Amino acid sequence: MQIDLHTLYALIVGTLLVAVAMTLWERQAHPARARVLGIWAGAYLSFAAGLVVAMNRALVPGVGGAALANLLIVAGYLLVFHGAASLDGPARLRRPLAVLAALALLWATVGVHFPGAFWNYVASLPIVLACGLTALAVRRSRTARGLRSRPVVIAIAAGHGLFNLVRAVLTPFLVAAYGEALLPVFGKITMYEGVLYSVAMPMSLIALVREEAQAQAVAASRTDYLTGLSNRHGFFEEGERLLRDRGPDRPAALLAFDLDHFKAINDRHGHAAGDAVLRLFAETARRIAGPDALVARLGGEEFAALLPGRDVAAARRTGEEIARRFAGAGRQGEGPGIPATVSVGLAAARPGLDDLSSLLSAADRALYRAKAGGRNRLEVAAAA
Repeated sequence: MQIDLHTLYALIVGTLLVAVAMTLWERQAHPARARVLGIWAGAYLSFAAGLVVAMNRALVPGVGGAALANLLIVAGYLLVFHGAASLDGPARLRRPLAVLAALALLWATVGVHFPGAFWNYVASLPIVLACGLTALAVRRSRTARGLRSRPVVIAIAAGHGLFNLVRAVLTPFLVAAYGEALLPVFGKITMYEGVLYSVAMPMSLIALVREEAQAQAVAASRTDYLTGLSNRHGFFEEGERLLRDRGPDRPAALLAFDLDHFKAINDRHGHAAGDAVLRLFAETARRIAGPDALVARLGGEEFAALLPGRDVAAARRTGEEIARRFAGAGRQGEGPGIPATVSVGLAAARPGLDDLSSLLSAADRALYRAKAGGRNRLEVAAAA
């Protein structure tokens, strides 16, 4: 079945309008990404408007129709790039506007004298630039890092840019060798590829936003709202992975914490002050334990810290430093300015005690001894 060029134009316009509707619909479900999705919806609308003008460019005298169509289409690609660049926060429009202004100037000067060559070949180069910038922006994006759809978006943008680059470079040589009868053939190939892009790119960008929202929901389910530390669920999930992935000769230790007389603090100063004490301890423990440690609030005033790569001596120094800094912070008026102390239990991984549940149980038993021994101290779990 043969499909003429006009039908392919109409098909792409239809798919782009569907993409606009889908993206605006998705925008309602992700208010945090409303701006980015709005930019992408505008991009697809700009594509569609440019193609409608391109279908009727012969009705406009001179190069006006071709120039306007090309500027609208390139504006769409630049909006896709601007949306991708805005994933990590508001991005400036300076670069897209500069590209668009430069293209308009070229149409007004060179394009007037060589309209055919400009429309068929040169006009593809800003598209190549915009697609390359989009792929680079998604690759560098902190937000997109780790999302399954990220390499798909990069591949679609880079592949579309490469297609247009090859088309712009090879078409002049092939037309010179075999005649201008090839131009409609290349036009159909370009539009076929355009249909694929108009479907694949909106779908992959929507998938990117959905996966980001899902990842944020999963992270929230593993995070303690008050302190920002991992909660019990997150601690066991990530802690088991850390223990499983450590080398056979690499040490690991676990610290269990329980704030002393915390109920009395709540009763005397109120729950808001008690929450401030919990946040102060969380900040202290996270800072002293370091970035390689997994610190969590297990519930109430109970905390834990998994320390991969640290033996008993190093873990003991860490636990004692956390207890000392926390007690000192309260005395010096940091946080709510309420003096508070913490008791600590320590357990080190060893054969037969190398899963998280066993380590936590051993550290808890040591913690009970610290409580019974007068509080504000650290006890180490028995070796056997």
